[in-house]
Amino acid sequence: MSLILSVQSHVAFGYVGNCAAIPPMQALGHDVIALNTVHFSNHTGYGDWQGRVTSLDDLSDLIRGIKARGLFPQVDAILTGYLGDSALGALVLDTLAEIRRDNPACLYSCDPVMGDVGRGFFVRDDVPQFFKDHALGAADILIPNQFEAGYLSGIEINDHDTARRACDVLHNKGAKTILITSYHPMDLALDEISMYLSDKDAGAYLVKTPRFSMDPMPNGAGDVTAATFTGHILNGRSPVEALQYTAGALHALFTKTNMAKRRELCLPQMGGEFSAPAQLFDVVKL
Repeated sequence: MSLILSVQSHVAFGYVGNCAAIPPMQALGHDVIALNTVHFSNHTGYGDWQGRVTSLDDLSDLIRGIKARGLFPQVDAILTGYLGDSALGALVLDTLAEIRRDNPACLYSCDPVMGDVGRGFFVRDDVPQFFKDHALGAADILIPNQFEAGYLSGIEINDHDTARRACDVLHNKGAKTILITSYHPMDLALDEISMYLSDKDAGAYLVKTPRFSMDPMPNGAGDVTAATFTGHILNGRSPVEALQYTAGALHALFTKTNMAKRRELCLPQMGGEFSAPAQLFDVVKL
């Protein structure tokens, strides 16, 4: 069991951000300290919402309270998702540095939420540069989607070769393990979706799973992916094993959601499939 500090968005209804990340991490046996960067009624995919962004002062107060409980030395990993603005990101990195003074082994797993293929950037203008200039150098595990990996590396990704070169750039900036989600090389079949793993020690790997045709596509899959992969790593699985179990869990989650014809992910119905998916998919070394 590990203690994870998760810094992401929060919604009163639905499953994105911390609401999507906490269930798989807890299902994998981990305790979670949740810091919410926004408090919204629902995710923005619905087109309208109520709520507000967490202020820097409020987030600072929460972090000071956590420190006062003596929890910093116990934190085994920090997972970040949607941050909102660069000031919140800088606060998280300051907190990481302070935690690492007490626990140098603390992992930083960074899901650099900022954009996607077809949408472009959907965060404030200062956030992408924050990830490129600051977060990359601190992250042990980086979990971007294909668009985000392309931006952070400066290389447009469209096949295994460009993915490899992009990951080489990102490895050189600091991340030991990189998982590219929603990876769509040009030769990928229309009924498949894939993830690309690059690890400094293990090399490059690919896993493919069936793609579900859902309209609208549920939000939060990236948040679940980052949390599940990080949770398996903390449980001692290798990056390759963590990839295989994460792919199996996401397939199970989308199978349940598709069968239920739900707009929101069927996280409560997952049972033990985050730790032991009913179906595992082949992970191929590239």
